[in-house]
Amino acid sequence: MHFTYGLDDKPGIGELAIFGLQWLAVSVPAILIIGSVVSALQPGGSAIAYMQKLFLVIALVLLVQVLWGHRLPLVVGPATVLLIGVLASMEHGVGAINASIMIGGAILALLSATGLFKYLKMLFTPRVIVVILLLIAFTLAPVILTLITADGVVSPVSNFTFALVFALALFCAGGLLKGMWKATLAIWALLLGSLAYYLVFGTFSVPATNAAILSLPEGLIAPLVVPDAGVLAAFLICFLALAINELGSIQSVGGLLQADRMDERVNRGMTVTGLGNALSGVAGVIGPVDFSLSPGVIAATGCASRFALVPAALALMAIGFSPLLITYLSSIPQPVIGIVLAYVMTAQIAAGLMLGEETRAVASFEDGLVIGIPVLIGTVVAFLPAAIAAGFPATLRPVIANGFVVGVVLVLILEHFVYRKRGEA
Repeated sequence: MHFTYGLDDKPGIGELAIFGLQWLAVSVPAILIIGSVVSALQPGGSAIAYMQKLFLVIALVLLVQVLWGHRLPLVVGPATVLLIGVLASMEHGVGAINASIMIGGAILALLSATGLFKYLKMLFTPRVIVVILLLIAFTLAPVILTLITADGVVSPVSNFTFALVFALALFCAGGLLKGMWKATLAIWALLLGSLAYYLVFGTFSVPATNAAILSLPEGLIAPLVVPDAGVLAAFLICFLALAINELGSIQSVGGLLQADRMDERVNRGMTVTGLGNALSGVAGVIGPVDFSLSPGVIAATGCASRFALVPAALALMAIGFSPLLITYLSSIPQPVIGIVLAYVMTAQIAAGLMLGEETRAVASFEDGLVIGIPVLIGTVVAFLPAAIAAGFPATLRPVIANGFVVGVVLVLILEHFVYRKRGEA
């Protein structure tokens, strides 16, 4: 494939600004969507400070990655798989969650820097990876349902009806749009969906805020508490999935660009991601990961220069320093966030199905069971009523009541013990 600018080319200032704006339009939606879900759970009404810190951490990791890490044009955003761990562990307190993210990130950085991660990669056969991709989407279904049926000024029925219509329009647009319009569809969906919501229900009001235009976020260092064994175990399993996501993203872009020294790029990139997650734990925000949607953006713009992401990183940092701007960005209605999150998760499902087809992961009935059983059981666990989940011992609850963790453990057992195929690579 021919690119206007290669991996290490440096476009002019004007072109850098244009390409950076395009990368920014791709980066912001994931931060807003996942950040909005988690920031709403923060104690003491510190949602704005949380979003500030999240933008700053993502910007810093993105800048380090493109300049010194894997040095590839890859979008960085909050790890969806960690969102599952956060939601399942909230009852144990944010201190335990922060410490678990910090520990998980430090372990990932250590394994990557020393080259030991290659031994863990043997666990992740194509069927295991397919299940992980599907589970991330399916176990977030309860969160999506909660968002699109939010109860407030607008009734849950009205919110759900709006969400269905908006979802139809969004998925139709996803099928009809091409190029950069499709690559930046999420940001347009957030903007136009919010406008449509406020026009239909007339609920918009200028946020009453005395937020500063520029300031550092409060509480740069978050509380840290030694986590229970169950919380830490759940997050370590989530970090295994995060590592596979990171590995796949780096390899997909490296393969597209035919980048040299890929082993070195993988180790450096995963080390930076691990350190970024450790920093996120210290700051008290959800950890980052490279997103696999980057090849589509590169193909749409024709620009493969890693330096095009530097303006995007600086813009994300500028947003992180502005509580006022984040206040306005955070006024997106919950049903809109829920549907855009559902749209993103369908891409995750599509990626899982495509991987299964490309690798012939389902060649027999037993292969189907290895994938189907964990996905079904994990989804059922994700929808467990709170009263039932509360009946499990507190130490085991983050594992047993976490649909993603249950599904991953099940697929590892089925793949490597119950239906093990000897000699299979």
